[in-house]
Amino acid sequence: MSRPDPERLTLASYNIHRCYGRDGRCVPGRIAEVLREIRADVVALQEVETQAEGGIGILEDLARETGSTMIPGPTMFRSGAHYGNALLTRLPVQSVAQVDLSVPGREPRGAIDVRLDAGAGVLRVCASHLGLRPFERRTQVKQLLIRLADEPGDIDVLIGDINEWLLWGRPLRWLHRFFIKPPAPATFPARWPLLALDRIWVRPRRRLERVFAHRSPTAREASDHLPVVAWLTPPT
Repeated sequence: MSRPDPERLTLASYNIHRCYGRDGRCVPGRIAEVLREIRADVVALQEVETQAEGGIGILEDLARETGSTMIPGPTMFRSGAHYGNALLTRLPVQSVAQVDLSVPGREPRGAIDVRLDAGAGVLRVCASHLGLRPFERRTQVKQLLIRLADEPGDIDVLIGDINEWLLWGRPLRWLHRFFIKPPAPATFPARWPLLALDRIWVRPRRRLERVFAHRSPTAREASDHLPVVAWLTPPT
């Protein structure tokens, strides 16, 4: 498993909408094509279906197509296929923790907290998909920030579909204070993006080179979200 660029770390977050595109069809091959275009070292995925038992599912296909290790993080468990978060990475995995962010009475939510070998240091990535209601996000962001403050890596990243469109809301203010505010390109809806729902925060901030939405023709069709991509300077 080789990294696309040894001089740069590429991270991405992508809500794949169960691989259903703008045309209403489930076409995992389009998602795989977008991931090949990005060529990321780490990809946080949301709205992913994973096989409950046996067989080859969509996540396994995406891992094979990108030459990545898959880390499932389902939050809803069904008889045929589970549903929730996932992580794909080309970097060696040191540890994985599944974090329950569920709020009573709301859809189950969670995060995947991983420590990855980035060569000269540890890249810690916390990938999540937060709730739709403001009170959910406030509770979930508090939990994540407490966790991220404990045993930090050489680079710490919070990444995912944050579902926060209130620019003046407390969750964003808390996150910007902890990480220092990064760029936030619009990623939703994919055809004419207006909202920056998908985010990447990096600490220390000097490691963040660039954040941008991946706007290829396939990305505009493959899901209702565009991927957000960040370039990082690796630890030295």
